[in-house]
Amino acid sequence: MVAAESSYSTPKWWKEAVVYQIYPASFQCQPGITSGWGTIQGITSRLDYLKSLGVDVVWSSPILKSPQADMGYDIADYKQIDPRYGSLEDVDELIAELKKRDMKLMMDLVVNHTSNKHPWFVESSASIDSPKRGWYIWKKPKSVSPAGVPEPPNNWAQILGEANSAWTYDGKTGEYYLSLFTPEQPDLNWENPNVRTAVWDVMHFWMARGACGFRMDVINLISKAPGYPDADVVLDPGHRYQPGFKNFVNGPKLHDYLREMYREVLSKYDTMTVGEMPGVSDEMEILRSVGANSEELGMIFIFDLVDIDKPDVRMALKPWDVKNMKSIITKWQRVMIENDGWNSVFIENHDNPRSVSRYTDDSDKWRAKCAKLLALMQTTLGGTLFVYQGEEIGIRNAPTTWDITEFKDIETINYWKKCEQLYANDEERLAYGRKIIDMKARDHARTPMQWNSGENAGFCDPGTKPWMRIMDDYQTINVEAQVKADDPNDHSVWKFWHEALKRRKEHADVFVYGDFQELTPEHQDIYAYARTSTQGDRWLVVLNFSGKDLEWAVPQGFEVQSWACSNYVKGSVDKPKQSKVSLLPWEGILGICR
Repeated sequence: MVAAESSYSTPKWWKEAVVYQIYPASFQCQPGITSGWGTIQGITSRLDYLKSLGVDVVWSSPILKSPQADMGYDIADYKQIDPRYGSLEDVDELIAELKKRDMKLMMDLVVNHTSNKHPWFVESSASIDSPKRGWYIWKKPKSVSPAGVPEPPNNWAQILGEANSAWTYDGKTGEYYLSLFTPEQPDLNWENPNVRTAVWDVMHFWMARGACGFRMDVINLISKAPGYPDADVVLDPGHRYQPGFKNFVNGPKLHDYLREMYREVLSKYDTMTVGEMPGVSDEMEILRSVGANSEELGMIFIFDLVDIDKPDVRMALKPWDVKNMKSIITKWQRVMIENDGWNSVFIENHDNPRSVSRYTDDSDKWRAKCAKLLALMQTTLGGTLFVYQGEEIGIRNAPTTWDITEFKDIETINYWKKCEQLYANDEERLAYGRKIIDMKARDHARTPMQWNSGENAGFCDPGTKPWMRIMDDYQTINVEAQVKADDPNDHSVWKFWHEALKRRKEHADVFVYGDFQELTPEHQDIYAYARTSTQGDRWLVVLNFSGKDLEWAVPQGFEVQSWACSNYVKGSVDKPKQSKVSLLPWEGILGICR
């Protein structure tokens, strides 16, 4: 149970909020815009839709001025909007319109690195003696060959292209700068207090403008290991560079920096904060950031579930099963309850493939049932819920028949280039590389939103070419069709999400703040758990993560009053309330206990 002295169940607005992530390039283009890119005015035009779904907070991926080397995660000006999205005035209007609907805007704070076009870096790279030289991480070559070829300072691999070095050589000054993601994204030097002061200024700017808080991009990478040692060799001999995560994930000064951020900025506002923290799974280390008294962050994105099939690098595969998935979810539900921390609940974002394709069966026969199964699970887990655009209608991964040129993401492009270089004469390895793209590319989450069955799926004007190809199934899988769906016996995916979010808010004491007890840790395919409020109200969640008919025995001590919900039918479902319960393939049910 939740300890009496714990603040876990203490209500806060940001704990109960439903956050909807928008990928601005792909959400909604405004009429008359021929670029094929989404816009801020397009977002504003869809606020009534988001409100009707049950959304409280809109988080947009970056809309700030950027050359778009990594779709806006390479920022050239933290206080100006990229013209392709609109203007500061458009953001002011968006915030005002959100406020009218009792909704809020969360900004995406990208301060591990900037764009190489940011004035700070332009000045830093001008000369070794530049006043801003120390704003970035510059190092001399490890060595220079007799032919004059410099060697990077260490063997760290680039995160979005592990065939390349994480260091970029600047011929003008004869030094390398650290660029963990791409050469266009130089890492800021957080050791420099002037850098930290400049970041605090950016945060104050957006809070004063009306933002409610920040999602902080790879915030746990801001402190690097002293001396920048070589990474361990874990990739096959064909790789010159190696993943260096242990040398920059949750580095030695991370918590100093986060506590300073809290003192200088966050403590002065009633904020929502969520840190993106890949590569860390240690319970105590995470609780240092999200414990109730940590004075760092409200919550973080824990990557264990979305990295369930990741070995040493993201663009690779390893086997997993439902028991793995269950153990991850249960672990973090219990850790936060027992240690007075707080979870974020998510299985999709702009950096991961579609959940219905990844964790279930996205075939035409099962896609809708599986999307609703995942919705039932997420809306009944403790923590702050994050929904990614299109997840609410069950958008799936791009077809395997798409040509490789349809994929636009820098990570996919770099990965395929590596495959072609390393395996040019090995059709089997090339096919495996394409399989990884079909399963894991970030592009799958970035296809334009499917609003209706009209030309361009309602994303942009007819006759305008979208920046990325729209999914081929948009005529049958789209918002309009699902909102209007009137099947008397079954909910569309959207309507199921709508009802599930409404139930979550009505019973926040159970689903947001309640205790969590897993009931099936050893079952290979069924995930069942109980949620119990501090007042003793108890609900039972039973999820069949398989394409098989199964039976599940209601445990002793549980008296089911009614099965209030199923992803197969509208309303309550007629199933036995004790003894054995039959479950259809991919069926999820929700029971109210006496």
